[in-house]
Amino acid sequence: MNLLSVQEAQERILQKVHPVGQTKFPLEHAARRVLAEDIRAATDLPTFDNSSMDGFAVRSQDTSASRVTLAVVADIAAGAAPTRGFTRLAAGEAARIMTGAPLPEGADAVIPVEETDFSERGAGISAPKMVTITRAVKAGENVRGRGTDIRAGEIVLAKRRRLRAQDIGLLAMLGIADVPVYNLPRVALLSSGDELVPVDAPLTEGKIHDSNTYALAAQIAEAGAEVIRLGVAKDERAAVESLLNRALEMDVDMIVTSAGVSVGAFDFVKEVVEAAGSLNFWRVNMRPGKPLAFGEYRGIPFVGLPGNPVSAFVTFEVFGRGAVEKLAGLETRPRPRTAVRLGEAISSPDGRESYLRAVVDEAGVARLTGHQGSGNLFSLVQANALLIIPAGVKSRPAGSEVEAWLM
Repeated sequence: MNLLSVQEAQERILQKVHPVGQTKFPLEHAARRVLAEDIRAATDLPTFDNSSMDGFAVRSQDTSASRVTLAVVADIAAGAAPTRGFTRLAAGEAARIMTGAPLPEGADAVIPVEETDFSERGAGISAPKMVTITRAVKAGENVRGRGTDIRAGEIVLAKRRRLRAQDIGLLAMLGIADVPVYNLPRVALLSSGDELVPVDAPLTEGKIHDSNTYALAAQIAEAGAEVIRLGVAKDERAAVESLLNRALEMDVDMIVTSAGVSVGAFDFVKEVVEAAGSLNFWRVNMRPGKPLAFGEYRGIPFVGLPGNPVSAFVTFEVFGRGAVEKLAGLETRPRPRTAVRLGEAISSPDGRESYLRAVVDEAGVARLTGHQGSGNLFSLVQANALLIIPAGVKSRPAGSEVEAWLM
């Protein structure tokens, strides 16, 4: 089977995965969920003209002189109507007003309390009978007009947006208590290998701690899915098949595995998937991570990642993250790349598209974080970028420009 290009492999995966269903979700729990519908404002925001300052509502034409004294005829608190008996400001009148309170009829501006002769500003202090204003005020000054933020009917949040804290606040302002969001996709995760032991188990000869389960679970969760941990499968056909079938029983939307998809004598994952499903492709023209498998197992999309820790991490970032994000309802877009300058010569002897671990400094100069072996996880921890060397390029001299993903 020929090696697929990275781009073609990405396209094939995204063609086969689709957003899961949607639901109405309580606003207080909707942070980081993905909108399943456009949100339109049902009303203007602000819903009424209101004061942006504590001060006095006035008619701007009454303040044309540099100093003028006005009769205070009303006291307006936020959330309350003007005092009883008041209808509108007339010439020579003002109303004490608090931040957020509705602007009274007749008024078109607010003078801050600091720019008046009223110095009693503590809680519970009654409004004065008269107030002197020390400067002229322009119409609209310190007034938040109705609809200046949002107009009724306007789309304010678009479908496929992941909700942030400020989005939640806006939905609350609009009175939306239940939000239409996509369901969280459920992604089953399993590792395979007789050499793997739990992270809290002592190491004996030939054994290693299972790191991929932890790293990949974090990556899957960051991409927007619920992780269903299936554990570690022994290097036996029956063990692999049993865990894959358990994923089906748990009604998952995708299966992600690490290891078992290469050509080793004990690599059974690929074989089991092919027996009960199909492979769309196997092996990609990239480094690290050539043995990447994609297909379906009994109708469920399947992504088989390599077993080496760096290969598993990088191939998930290149192929798996976009698939999970699409399942979650997010709009899939190419990951942003930035140009950096090499601080040292690099090589990629086999000419595969390479993702090299590097540190990019503030001047945009990149240097590798040591040996690029696919088992060297510490070099990935030290890196803040992956340098992308195109297929067919076997070396680049120091000082040349390459593209990078900043992490």
